[in-house]
Amino acid sequence: MPRRQAIQPIVHETPQPELFLNRELGALEFNFRVLAQACDPGVPLLERLRFLSIVANNLDEFFEVRVAMLKHHHHFGSDAPGPDGMASGELLAHIRERVLDLVRAQHATWQDELKPALAAEDIHFLTRKQWTPRQRRWLQGYFENEVLPVLSPLGLDPAHPFPRILNKTLNIAVVLQGRDAFGHEGHMALVRAPRSLPRIIRIPDEVCGKGDHYVFLAELLQAFVDLMFPGFKVAGSYQFRVTRNSELIVEEEVENLALALSEELLGRGYARPVRLEIGSDCPQSIVSMLIGNFELEETDVYRCDGPVNIIRVGLVYDELDRPALKFPRFTPTKPAALVSAKNMFDVLGQRDILLHHPYESFGTVIDLLREAVQDPDVLAIKQTLYRAGKDTPLVDLLVEAARNGKDVTVVIELRARFDEEANIRLATRLQEAGVQVVYGVVGFKTHAKMMLIVRRENGHLRRYVHLSTGNYHQANSRLYTDIGLMTSHPDIGEDLHKVFQQLSGLGPMINLKRLLHSPFTLYKSVVEKIEREATHARNGRPARIVAKLNALNESHVIEALYAAAQAGVEIDLIVRGACALRPGLPGVSERIRVRSIVGRFLEHSRVYWFANDGTPEIYCASADWMERNLMRRIEVAFPILDPQLAARVYDETLANYLADNTQAWLLGSDGHYTRATPGDAAPHSAQETLLARLCNTPFSTAMPA
Repeated sequence: MPRRQAIQPIVHETPQPELFLNRELGALEFNFRVLAQACDPGVPLLERLRFLSIVANNLDEFFEVRVAMLKHHHHFGSDAPGPDGMASGELLAHIRERVLDLVRAQHATWQDELKPALAAEDIHFLTRKQWTPRQRRWLQGYFENEVLPVLSPLGLDPAHPFPRILNKTLNIAVVLQGRDAFGHEGHMALVRAPRSLPRIIRIPDEVCGKGDHYVFLAELLQAFVDLMFPGFKVAGSYQFRVTRNSELIVEEEVENLALALSEELLGRGYARPVRLEIGSDCPQSIVSMLIGNFELEETDVYRCDGPVNIIRVGLVYDELDRPALKFPRFTPTKPAALVSAKNMFDVLGQRDILLHHPYESFGTVIDLLREAVQDPDVLAIKQTLYRAGKDTPLVDLLVEAARNGKDVTVVIELRARFDEEANIRLATRLQEAGVQVVYGVVGFKTHAKMMLIVRRENGHLRRYVHLSTGNYHQANSRLYTDIGLMTSHPDIGEDLHKVFQQLSGLGPMINLKRLLHSPFTLYKSVVEKIEREATHARNGRPARIVAKLNALNESHVIEALYAAAQAGVEIDLIVRGACALRPGLPGVSERIRVRSIVGRFLEHSRVYWFANDGTPEIYCASADWMERNLMRRIEVAFPILDPQLAARVYDETLANYLADNTQAWLLGSDGHYTRATPGDAAPHSAQETLLARLCNTPFSTAMPA
């Protein structure tokens, strides 16, 4: 199948490296801002623990994907410097320096701040030195009965070569002295912890009394390692963890994408290593042995002053029912127009409905699909699924719709990173129920979030649409901020019909009336709208751009923003993660301001606003201003046409965030972020303001110490 051609980037002169920040280093800096939440005494204690776990998870993914790609290019000499001009070798050195800083800060936060604070709340993570005799007896019994039977300790010798180590699993390297039953002298052994074993063990109350007491599995393995090697003296034991390349590569010419991905997934856990985490007490001789077996270098080793799998501390968050140590609970609301409505189609036939998650319930989307499934006048349902999550009712409803005789088409993106296996299972289940499943377009990930319902009304067909900046993932809808639009606007319905036709039928280029469509018109439209603001400014008319994004790195969009700023356009950018644009450069970007908001919820909505000489345009989108989103993905940006809803989106997602002076971080031209403070002004948190306004949830304006 030939690869479809997308729109090509606008040709500019070679970028000037000094005008750009590095994308990978920007992604790392975001994790320092998340870690600041873990250090913030104004954040509830168990939430701080969760933020620490999030940083560790983000760092895992950073190595599995970004560092793995850089090392691959550097190894084969196939890399080309990005707009910032930094080659892969230099960049890898900078990454190591910042990761070392981050790892030290992580473990210092854990050891010096969180563990003592948790202990003060009677939540204890115990080391071997802290066990009482009674606790030790119980833990030894647990080890002998629950752990030892599933372990397969492996002595290393010519007959027992170094084993394959699964990605991100816990392992113990053991130094032995003595001889085995066959007269062989022991030197080294490995203990691999199966994933079936819990990484954190809770000691029962009857053993410890008051409070909650936990032990890391690594502590347990090291404490009783001698029981695994009877007859030997254990001279030392050291925990380690290896991270591997997890990017899946599938040729575009494959005949069956699902089958090819399934085969690739089988080897993902044993792909090329990119990082070795090891206890800080591990001797260099052991480190050298490990990096030799993993074919790594000293620069790939990260010593941890504490558990190598610190990500696991987040497991206790869900287990502990301690409301006082978590963010206040809130109940997402339903749009007022739908509260007493007997039929959602009647309401949507008269007006558009805006949903602002997580403050407004994702259940409204499920309700719409449920009505469509049960409505005899609904003929067809089309939907994209990028990440759906476990046990989502959406899938059950799509299955039910197909069994009810409706024409159901679902576009599933099999290559959604780290959800590939789940999406293959999902596709199989839907196909078995009679749903027409499409895997998108070869070479372009389908990242757009959209649903189309076709209904017969009074002898005519009418289309109802749901478009969103976020995935159809019920759990994430409580954690991520996103904007959703429900509408029956005929132009948007027709546009979406054409997009689905193109996805399922491999159709030609399409002309859309309202939607901006990547990889065809979105990039060009964004650049043209930026340049239009510049023209207004040069002609003495008011000109302004405000955009909220997850990331910004597309060099030609950044150049267009620089040119607009130099023409007199005032530009405010709310960029959660990596931003390659340098704000505040004299003569270049003095009119550009960049801020990042990090708070209770993960900022995920993308909103573009253009002043347009007094007739503002506002779009919500699934796409960031990144090269991959604008050039190599199926994305959709949708306009908010209702003036009242457009004003609401501007107020809630842009003006509200620009006023934030407690959770905002301001980007300087040198790439460093400084946390905003209220000064003499009243504290303002964008997220907490929306909780109070939309959910009637009280909040605190506590500032970090």
